[in-house]
Amino acid sequence: MKASMSYVDGNAAGELNTIFAVDITKAKGQCANCGAKAQFAEAHVYTECPGLIARCASCGHVLLRLVNAGERVFLDVSGMTYLRFER
Repeated sequence: MKASMSYVDGNAAGELNTIFAVDITKAKGQCANCGAKAQFAEAHVYTECPGLIARCASCGHVLLRLVNAGERVFLDVSGMTYLRFER
C-alpha cells in the first residue's frame, strides 16, 4: 500500500535549512578533550592544509576537520561533544 503523503528529500528547503544555513562563528560548542565551552569563533582555525582544521583555543585539540573534495565535502566534528546553533 502506498502512502498518500508527499515527501521531499534532504536537499529541500525547510527546517533542515534553518539548522545548517547559519553563521557557524556564533555557534557554541564543547571540546571533547578538555571540556572547554566557547563560541566557535574562538577556535584556532588553520587553512594552510588540505581543507580546514579548527583547534580548541584552550588545549589545542582538533575540534573540526573540513575537506572539500570537488563534489564531496567531508566534515568531522568528533572533537566536540556538541555544537549548538541559535535560531
